[in-house]
Amino acid sequence: MFFFFVGGLEQQVRQVLKSRAGRCIACGSRADLVDYDKVLKLFFVPVWRWPGKQPVMYCNDCKLFFPQSLTPPPPSMDGVPDVLRCQFCRREVDGDFRFCPFCGNAL
Repeated sequence: MFFFFVGGLEQQVRQVLKSRAGRCIACGSRADLVDYDKVLKLFFVPVWRWPGKQPVMYCNDCKLFFPQSLTPPPPSMDGVPDVLRCQFCRREVDGDFRFCPFCGNAL
């Protein structure tokens, strides 16, 4: 007799506390400060959810949750343009782009 467990534990955003609060540590794009829930799923159906202990940063682009203590400081607003660095070709790209104009990969 075999038993297969199809389920898992994941994190889901409950509420955005501060939009664009910092930068992602993986891809460098904008990250939000969020409250989150941990969700237990069985057969892809949420069964049980409980709140996270403290707010964390969440990147909308790469879907990464990470502690606020690891966040680089947000860029200053003294007229300096908001610049990202492409994770593939490492060139600086304007912060309004979703795709790198040099190599075409998603930012």
